[in-house]
Amino acid sequence: MAGFVLSGLKPLPLFHDRPVVSRNYSKPRFFLTNKNFPDLKTTNLIEFSSGVSRNWGLNVSAPLRVASVEEDDGRKERNHGVNGFGEEKEEAGFDPGAAPPFKLADIRAAIPKHCWVKNPWKSMSYVVRDVAVVFGLAAAAVYVNNWLVWPLYWAAQGTMFWALFVLGHDCGHGSFSNNPKLNSVVGHLLHSSILVPYHGWRISHRTHHQNHGHVENDESWHPLSEKIYRSLDNATRTLRFMLPFPMLAYPFYLWNRSPGKSGSHFDPNSDLFAPSERKDVITSTVCWTAMAAILVGLGFTMGPMQLLKLYGIPYVIFVMWLDLVTYLHHHGHEEKLPWYRGKEWSYLRGGLTTLDRDYGWINNIHHDIGTHVVHHLFPQIPHYHLIEATEAAKPVLGKYYREPKRSGPLPFHLIGNLKTSLKKDHFVSDNGDVVYYQTDPELQEPSKL
Repeated sequence: MAGFVLSGLKPLPLFHDRPVVSRNYSKPRFFLTNKNFPDLKTTNLIEFSSGVSRNWGLNVSAPLRVASVEEDDGRKERNHGVNGFGEEKEEAGFDPGAAPPFKLADIRAAIPKHCWVKNPWKSMSYVVRDVAVVFGLAAAAVYVNNWLVWPLYWAAQGTMFWALFVLGHDCGHGSFSNNPKLNSVVGHLLHSSILVPYHGWRISHRTHHQNHGHVENDESWHPLSEKIYRSLDNATRTLRFMLPFPMLAYPFYLWNRSPGKSGSHFDPNSDLFAPSERKDVITSTVCWTAMAAILVGLGFTMGPMQLLKLYGIPYVIFVMWLDLVTYLHHHGHEEKLPWYRGKEWSYLRGGLTTLDRDYGWINNIHHDIGTHVVHHLFPQIPHYHLIEATEAAKPVLGKYYREPKRSGPLPFHLIGNLKTSLKKDHFVSDNGDVVYYQTDPELQEPSKL
């Protein structure tokens, strides 16, 4: 339904091969948690003056210098952790945990210069398009008001909520425009409308990008160490690994984060945030509360059942999209991929563990978020340049780029990847600087849960 409406506004493309937070105390917390890698430097960190002006520009930076191949080759201590997986890969001629023979600068140089240009008018046109579709879908569903149509509406509108999130995600990265105020205003409007606290999410998402692929310091769907995994009760393990529960995790993550971590995206005093960021978090929490109050008011006006049909169920579909996409961009490849810690981790090596995914018709609707590898390495690139940038980067990336499986019109094939990963990817070793997911055989036996 959403695809039909969007196709009238902008033709859907043919299928493509798809192509932390730093803390400002005496020095950024990022460096406090990653003391041993001088190859990563963070720029454009949040700063406050004596007033309230601040730099809301790019809040995710790539390192200015990546360790040389010789330096990376000197990092010998690895624990592949899964049945000699590392040795098998090396015998086959390619070890995904080995340091790459190229630098971040090599990838950057391969990407055309125009791919870095942000066009605020083009970005806003996507906002107008998506908002128009959201209201059009709601109006059509109310007008028809048929139980044969409502399920189609829920699927389409939930997908459009997810599209709104992706545009707000671009605002958080500063890839929406070069205007920090525009990014903040649009980001708040889009994310608050789908009950996401914009700044709270933005800051924790920055942590995710700055620490991608790091066992302990990553923020989004990072692996559990064996010690933490063994400490979980059976109910928590079920919620983490048994469908459909992981696909409903996002609202709970916003309130409580992941196992082994504490803090809330709504609490300005949370460990997630530096003291200088508390005003931002309060602003976003107030906006979230205002949206919640509007929904309560609408419930009294139109009735709770109508609100559930128009907003509640699409919101659940949106959450499922968000959890599915974010999980599969870091899990579920047919070959196990490494996670790093200690001296083995670097910004480049962590970013190369991410995965591109093809979503068929949904690629255009959710703004090519499936082109995730280049996005993770260079989040400054606008979404409408990611496909071209990915194609340009592929010759440099070589085997470190894993071509996504081509999707049909709808990405049903990804359900299989999700189920397989949740059955096998349970924890990583407590030891070693290069580790791979291991499987708990007892988790696959319901009687033992």
